[in-house]
Amino acid sequence: MTKCAISWYSNSLNQPTGYGTQSKQVISRLVRAGHKVAMLSNYGSEGVNGQIETGFGKIPHYSRGMNQYSTDVLPMHHAHWSAENAGLPAFIVTLYDVWVLDNPATDAFPIASWVPIDHAPAPEKVLAWLRKPNVTPVAMSKFGKAMIEQAGIESEYVPHAIETSVFKPSSKMSHGQTGVEFVGGEDKFVVGMNFANKAGGFIHRKAVAENFLAFGLFAQKHDDVMLYIHSDPFGKQSGFVLPHILQACGVPADKVKFVDPIAYQYGISQEDLAAIYSAWDVGLFTNYGEGFGVPQVEAQACGVPIVTSNFAASAELASPDSFLVNGQPLWDAGHGTWFNVPFVHEIVQALELAYQRGKKEFPDTVAFARQYDANKVFDEGWKPLIEKMSKQ
Repeated sequence: MTKCAISWYSNSLNQPTGYGTQSKQVISRLVRAGHKVAMLSNYGSEGVNGQIETGFGKIPHYSRGMNQYSTDVLPMHHAHWSAENAGLPAFIVTLYDVWVLDNPATDAFPIASWVPIDHAPAPEKVLAWLRKPNVTPVAMSKFGKAMIEQAGIESEYVPHAIETSVFKPSSKMSHGQTGVEFVGGEDKFVVGMNFANKAGGFIHRKAVAENFLAFGLFAQKHDDVMLYIHSDPFGKQSGFVLPHILQACGVPADKVKFVDPIAYQYGISQEDLAAIYSAWDVGLFTNYGEGFGVPQVEAQACGVPIVTSNFAASAELASPDSFLVNGQPLWDAGHGTWFNVPFVHEIVQALELAYQRGKKEFPDTVAFARQYDANKVFDEGWKPLIEKMSKQ
């Protein structure tokens, strides 16, 4: 593999966000393979130019600029890193929504955009970026690739991935407590949710109201069920106030358990998260549209079937033991295209089927999730992509 100078634009790799964890996963392997990588941060460690640890040595960390998405300094930071590595093929990788990339100076550089597509069809603002001659679109789902190519644009496909050495059926957490004890699910059928509580105005892509309403209806029939919510209850990052919605959906407070707020605020290790997933009996993940949906794969790698939407990336992430829920289109005026709202009655039916199936092991679900192993994805997806970008 040709050695390259790569400017990676996303959340800082030490941040426990979806973008941050995927950045760390890929960057660590790029560094291990001998590439010169710099972290161009659009969130995390603001105001700090310096070094950041990858697990295979430190790399330069360029801090966020003055505008919201750091696009003001993106071209300048890449030009600096490219000059620092004169003689190496140099390019940018973006892992973020591409419609925020508004600086025309980026047109001067080769860019691989690892792009989430969570609407059908893909928003025109996204397609306009992907049509640029200096941009190589990289879909993170098969659905995304189909939406890009439906618009007449060629693309690559590299899915998001997980560390299957970490996400596997497990019970003990680092402090000695079991996942079941942490979740509070002793002698209960546990429905688990893990999502970022962030909303776009009045739209919450994670379908929290629909999922809560479905659980409330399901719980009316069963005294031995509980809902574990691994998220911020009060939407401090422009999300919804979840206890209000639970109350409106008639979900009894004694059937709900939120993650410990202090542990959640300061970060739960991936090893501990695996034990938490393993304490669930089914994961509830229906949504309006996912660019990928890493927690859905993480849960299944821990042996937990999921209930998710038969739309966008989620439709390809469900194991044979899992449940796909249909829905109806929802117009997203902000992007001028369609989301998909899951049918509440189908979520209820899926939860009931999971409950009737009872507590058991699902080795096929674990095996299904292993196709997204990070080493496998790096070898089969990233290595050929980096080689292609080195020729531009």
